[in-house]
Formats: sequence, structure tokens, C-alpha cells
Amino acid sequence: MTCEDTPVRLTWEIELLEPFSRVWLCRGYGRATTSADPADIARAVLAGYLAGTPARGGETFRAIARTDTGTEAVVTAAELTAGGWEAGPDVRQALPEYLRDALGEAPV
Repeated sequence: MTCEDTPVRLTWEIELLEPFSRVWLCRGYGRATTSADPADIARAVLAGYLAGTPARGGETFRAIARTDTGTEAVVTAAELTAGGWEAGPDVRQALPEYLRDALGEAPV
């Protein structure tokens, strides 16, 4: 096992921007212990959430994944449209079942 494969604890959040106060509101929260890249976790969490709860016009979503060691990855919904990314088995394993199910139906 290498250092890159050592699992780390991370916390992820799905946030919605409230346009009038410009405050990010938490829409989902979770924790995982995984060797997956935090950016991949954030991307998968946001893609799964938006597959199950599509954004209405004008809504701005983002996902943040933070490790206990301080590494942070922020992914916006606009970044999901780039394509070419696929959630690997280590990423899917770190997600709760409702996001795994939604992600399986989502064209990522």
C-alpha cells in the first residue's frame, strides 16, 4: 500500500447559493473514509444530487469535500458539464446509497 492509497476521512457538503443574501445554504452533508481524490468525491456528490433533484432556473449549486488534513476541493455545477469524467469504484463506494443510485442514472 502506498501513501496515495491510504484512506483519509473527509466531509462533503452540497450547497445552494441564496441569491439575495449571497449566502451558501447546506442542502446535503456526509462523511466518508476513502482513498479517492476529494475532487472526485465532490464531483460525484454534486452529480448524484443534481440527478435526483434537478436545479431550477437561476439556482447555483456547488459541492465541497474537505479532508481532516485540510485539503479542500470545490466543484460547481458548471464544471460538471465538461464531460469525460466517470466515477470510479472507490468514489462510488464512498457515497451514500441514494447518491450512488442517482449517479447510476445520471449521464456524467
